[in-house]
Amino acid sequence: MSENTLGAFMEEELVSQPEVWQRAVKQARTEQLLPADGKRIAVIGCGTSWFMAQSYAAARESAGKGVTDAFAASEAFLNSNSADRQYDAVVAITRSGTTTEVLEILAELKGIVPTVAIIGDTSSPIVDLADAVVGLHYADERSVVQTRFATTALVYMLTSLGIDVQQAIEDARDAVTAEVSRELLDAEQFTFLGTGWTVGLAHEAGLKMREAVQGWTESYPAMEYRHGPISIAAPGRVTWLFGTQPEGLDSDMAVTGALYIHTDKHPLAELARVHKVTLERARVRGLNPDLPRNLTRSVILDASA
Repeated sequence: MSENTLGAFMEEELVSQPEVWQRAVKQARTEQLLPADGKRIAVIGCGTSWFMAQSYAAARESAGKGVTDAFAASEAFLNSNSADRQYDAVVAITRSGTTTEVLEILAELKGIVPTVAIIGDTSSPIVDLADAVVGLHYADERSVVQTRFATTALVYMLTSLGIDVQQAIEDARDAVTAEVSRELLDAEQFTFLGTGWTVGLAHEAGLKMREAVQGWTESYPAMEYRHGPISIAAPGRVTWLFGTQPEGLDSDMAVTGALYIHTDKHPLAELARVHKVTLERARVRGLNPDLPRNLTRSVILDASA
């Protein structure tokens, strides 16, 4: 397989993001499927979907729409006896709609707590478990490494909060086709940082690089970076910040010799740029992000195991 054909699905999907996001904006403006303002909600997912849940939760609370907690589906404290863990609704994010941990939670909550599933595969089993379904079939993917489904789900959720993402769409048009510098292709290590709703983006960027490139990547809330992790910053390594820069971080980074990336582009567009960088880094290493090592499109657990 030639270098240019490695990750062919991933390339097609990541490049399509601006157009797919625009479609999600239009859909979100015509639907009212997510929990209403003021509702106390939990958002669950696994892997990439968990990080999108984190971003949505932070954005919803910051927008004053109500208490919003994000959980990895395997560690979700839902429907417990504690009054602090009682929710008016639960939102589940899953591209495949077949993830075992998510399906189990929705089955447990059925008839007890209203649920909404945001999915890519609208023929999946989750359709029969959730009370409402946000179908993003046009954002579904063939590559195991997710790009457009996750970001499209987040665009839908942000739009539902009244957040304008048009600048993200415009900025992403260049980001998904921009040439990747040799410095980024050859970098030894990446650390991604975020603040507020972009912390989830940082975690997702780190996951993409680990999945597709099998490389050393880390991710943190930006204010935590100077509490230890900055010690690994060095020449030949990259620190990439999404969102608002903490005061003085640029000065602290300058003395490390690491490449520090922080732009005025929309954070979602910067995540799309990371997708492009990830793809090209995988290709130069002879790796295929459409079929990464040890990973499948969905984690389906064997109950008899």
